[in-house]
Amino acid sequence: MAIRVLLVDDQPLLRTGFRMILEAEQDLAVVGEAGDGLQALDQVRALQPDVVLMDIRMPRMDGVEATRQITGPERNGPAKVLVLTTFDLDEYVVEALKAGASGFLLKDAPANELVQAIRVVAAGEAMLAPSITRRLLDKYATHLPSGEEPVPDTLHTLTDREVEVLKLVARGLSNAEIAADLFVSETTVKTHVGHVLTKLGLRGSHRSGPRSRCRRRRAPRRPDAAAGPS
Repeated sequence: MAIRVLLVDDQPLLRTGFRMILEAEQDLAVVGEAGDGLQALDQVRALQPDVVLMDIRMPRMDGVEATRQITGPERNGPAKVLVLTTFDLDEYVVEALKAGASGFLLKDAPANELVQAIRVVAAGEAMLAPSITRRLLDKYATHLPSGEEPVPDTLHTLTDREVEVLKLVARGLSNAEIAADLFVSETTVKTHVGHVLTKLGLRGSHRSGPRSRCRRRRAPRRPDAAAGPS
């Protein structure tokens, strides 16, 4: 059965580009579109998508608040949220993940990375752009003990293997390089990263938090954006 995807972005041109990319894949089906967070909530209830491809900056309701309502305790359906934005800023990443997003990609990601991210998120795993994952986890990795030092409370829940993965991410290794170093598959590495993010409170917490202060995006970066996620 195809993965049902809902496109949420306030720029119709970008939605058209994403639709073209996704509908070229046999296992993906675009079931609807929305231009803001409020429309997204209505579409999620009506269409029951598996994955919502969510923009951050939109009128009426931004992507962070929409994500919080889609994935929160009162959620109505199985939808998972993959945030896709032009803004590579830590505050947006953390807010979106704490709101319950399962993934975060930049709009300049290659088309094949976007397709793979949707598949990973639909399967219940986490998917972050490598640069974002490295930056977030590096903040924790710098506090990892080197010897007999006491372990910070936030790291007590990590397994030995998860700590290994966290250290390798902080060193700048890619998923493929980590997999080769640990003699495991890339899928296993992605699973470990997802567990680390969850245990450190960086994704899927469903806690109420500060509302996003995101403002409306001024304009698309270039007119050929519809050719793919750019």
